[in-house]
Amino acid sequence: MFRPLELFIGLRYTRAKKRNHFISFISASSMLGVMLGVIALIVVLSVMNGFHKEVRDRILGMTSHASIRAIDSGMEDWEKATRMGLQHSDVVGAAPFIEGQAMLVNSSRVGGAIVRGIIPTQEPSVSDVGNHMLNGELADLVEGEFRIILGKELANVLGVGINDKVTVVTPQASITPIGTMPRLKRFTVVGLFEVGMGEYDRGIALVHVKDFARLLRMGDTVTGVRLKLKDLYEARRVARELSIDLKGLFRITDWTDEHRNFFSALETEKRMMGLILLLIIAVAAFNIVSTLVMVVTDKQSDIAILKTLGATSKTIMGIFIFQGMAIGLMGTILGVTGGVLIAENLAMIVAGVENLFQIQFIDPDIYYINQLPSDLHWDDVWMIGVSAFTISLLATLYPAWLASKTQPAEALRYE
Repeated sequence: MFRPLELFIGLRYTRAKKRNHFISFISASSMLGVMLGVIALIVVLSVMNGFHKEVRDRILGMTSHASIRAIDSGMEDWEKATRMGLQHSDVVGAAPFIEGQAMLVNSSRVGGAIVRGIIPTQEPSVSDVGNHMLNGELADLVEGEFRIILGKELANVLGVGINDKVTVVTPQASITPIGTMPRLKRFTVVGLFEVGMGEYDRGIALVHVKDFARLLRMGDTVTGVRLKLKDLYEARRVARELSIDLKGLFRITDWTDEHRNFFSALETEKRMMGLILLLIIAVAAFNIVSTLVMVVTDKQSDIAILKTLGATSKTIMGIFIFQGMAIGLMGTILGVTGGVLIAENLAMIVAGVENLFQIQFIDPDIYYINQLPSDLHWDDVWMIGVSAFTISLLATLYPAWLASKTQPAEALRYE
């Protein structure tokens, strides 16, 4: 068991002596290395969390947290499914939808898209598309008027704007006197939206659910019911509970099923980036090893005297372990403090640098955002702090063991 003697001597060795400033400089460098490694790790992971949050919010702003669908084809009793879904305590919104692939045509310009039939009054309860309208609003989708809202990039591909006409061609076919013809209908563009995701801005078109059902000859059936949850991270649990509540009448899916590969890739990227940046702290730990080895070499006579006075090998080990722990702990504390402060104020710091040097780090025309997003997770902070301190502690073991093996007679032979 370590006693205050080891702590006192270990801390004393971290301070400079007039005869040897170099070792003190190496100790400070090691502390600085740990601090910079921790700061880099916290800031980079916070920025990655921010980007992931931006992507997730934009995807889930257009995609439902969970959905109820018919087991086989179209859903006839969607009103019952909506009521049953809303009875769950974690469901805060529900809206029916019809979804299908179609080809949009304007003169010689053609673009493929997912056409989604919605009820304008209910759609805001399950998606944020109404908050991203550039022109028009969801209420402009009036039943029977065959109106359509396009993503900005899709509208650019088709070369259309507000009040222009586009022809929606569906894969279903109709039998006519002149042969089999695809079902098609001309729609009037009444709105444009931009959510900042090319997948949606280029590939989604919105129409009234009744108009799309009429075009597809679906009658009163729909594709399914979209649900919005209080906590999107509970989607899997809620979907499982809804499956039990609905007793196999419908098929329940959630966003983790539809985008599992994409979000798994983001999570893997974050883990690998964290592991790579953790090597910065490992490099700083090697500096701690070299610092302690130099201290052990420099303090050979002191170690020998302590042993002749009765100090045990454990006492000697404790001295140098405490010295290394002090370096690692101080570097970790400073790094965590600096990393949290930078991560919490990153947008302001980046804006100040951009104004000072008249540069722009992120072009909103390319990335759809004008500042570095930062989302600080305290579990990441704790993980980084504990990992940095643990690596620093492990780095002290070999030099401390080396010091404990010092033989007093050998060390004092030339004194």
